Amino acid sequence: MYIGHMEQRMTVEEMWARFPDEWIFIEDPRTDKSLELLSGKVVHHSKDRDEVYRKAVARRPKRSAFLYTGDIPGGTAVVL
Repeated sequence: MYIGHMEQRMTVEEMWARFPDEWIFIEDPRTDKSLELLSGKVVHHSKDRDEVYRKAVARRPKRSAFLYTGDIPGGTAVVL
């Protein structure tokens, strides 16, 4: 779901509550000293990871982050 007209800064906690089990594309991320995501401008969110990545590639942001608000199944490899 694209929310371009509603782009708004949200905390990570707000993102988890508002978009459960979704991938979130975030611009202008704010992080702590250990680079843990604290907040950012939610640009796009969807249950479809590839859709979110396509939106990010199309926008070509200077700084961005991705967040998945679901449980990652056991045995799944995560590459950072």
